[in-house]
Amino acid sequence: MSKTTIKFIFLAIMLIAVQVVVFNHIALLGYAVGFIFIYTLLHLPLTLSANWTLTIGFFMGLAVDIFADTQGMNTIACTILAALRRPVVKLYFPREEDITDPCPSARSLGFPVFAKYAITLSAIYCLVIFLVESMSFFRPLSLMLRIASSTLLTFLLMIATDSLTSSHNEKRL
Repeated sequence: MSKTTIKFIFLAIMLIAVQVVVFNHIALLGYAVGFIFIYTLLHLPLTLSANWTLTIGFFMGLAVDIFADTQGMNTIACTILAALRRPVVKLYFPREEDITDPCPSARSLGFPVFAKYAITLSAIYCLVIFLVESMSFFRPLSLMLRIASSTLLTFLLMIATDSLTSSHNEKRL
């Protein structure tokens, strides 16, 4: 197993554990829930095949569903997120050959592009998870507030996680 593979396995296990133990039990102001574990999906190498990306997304969502008892909501949202990851990168960064590192991060894409990439995928994930959870538009204002606040919190958590796990921090150690 390569060093990169071990790094991603460790990152996925750690972020899933933090999600299940901490973030699933916190709702800021009753609305905003942070989904930190999707950072692993966002950070997977762009050179990874679509089949592997979808498989990883499926099993990551399944792991969270098993521990959080959410009946497949995270599985479907993670699988959709994994499927839309590459088109979103191409939307903001059309020439993949200009990316310095195959793993999307603020360092490889540049902060403005990575921020747009992260906020878009956070919004897609939150939209899917809350629409599946509610299965109706009974309280649309509450639903939109949950989606918007959770997207913002998730985005901020991903930016913080990226700054902690980015390879440029290793030079300072």
